[in-house]
This record gives sequence, structure tokens and C-alpha cells, in this order.
Amino acid sequence: MNLNATLFAQFVVFFILAWFTMKFVWPPLMKALDERAEKIANGLAAADRAKTEVAAAEKRAQAELASARDEGQKRIGDAEKRAQAIIEEAKRTASEEAARIVAAARADAEQQVTRAREELRAQVAGLAVKGAEQILRREVNAAAHADLLNQLKTEL
Repeated sequence: MNLNATLFAQFVVFFILAWFTMKFVWPPLMKALDERAEKIANGLAAADRAKTEVAAAEKRAQAELASARDEGQKRIGDAEKRAQAIIEEAKRTASEEAARIVAAARADAEQQVTRAREELRAQVAGLAVKGAEQILRREVNAAAHADLLNQLKTEL
């Protein structure tokens, strides 16, 4: 066996193997590696986009929460104002009703006082007539002396 021929044969087999590997094995491997690198890059880009979207969504959520909180505070304020207005209206209505009741009571009291005075005048006139009858020892005709009795009532 010749060392040179063996070495030369191993060289030829090595180059054929290298050529075969470079022609048929290497391109699919490189393609697979490139596709994997592209998927990784796309995944990282998607993760970055997702982070920015999450941050934007979080900001929107915070803004919506603040808006809802402000709207809630506004509604509470409006409700408090409305309640205060209702209370004031009820107070005003109650005050008007009390004034009306007091005025009606005063008018009723004045009517009762007037009625009591009229009754008292009638009684005094009757007593005056009876007193005059006893003084004169005769009966005084009330129908004949009606003008005199009315004048006496108005003076009392």
C-alpha cells in the first residue's frame, strides 16, 4: 500500500464529501438557521410591540379609570346639590304651609273674637234692656227700639 495513493484517495473522498455537504446539506441547514433567526427576531419584535401595547392599554385604562372617577365625583356632587335643592324646597314649602296655617289660625281667632264680641254685645244689650225694664217697671219693646239697641251695640 502506497501512502501517497491512500493520502490522495482520502483527499479526493474528503473533497467529494465537502462538495456534497456544501451542495446538498449546507443550504437546508442555513435555511433552517435563517428561518429560526427570523422567527426569533419576529418574536422579539412582537414582544416589544406587545410591551408598548400593554403600556398604552395601561395608560388608557388609567385614563378611563380617572375619567370614571371624575364622572362619579361629578354625579355625587350633582346628587348632593339636588338633595340640597330638594331640602331647601321642602323647607320653603313647609315655611309657606306654616305661614298659611298661622294666617288661617289668626283669621279664625279674629273671627272667634269678633263673634264673641258680637255675642257679648248682644248679651249686654239684653242685660241693658232687662235692666231698663226693671228700672222702668215696664216692658221695653225690642222691635220698636231696634235702632236704639243697634246704636247701643256699636257703642259697646
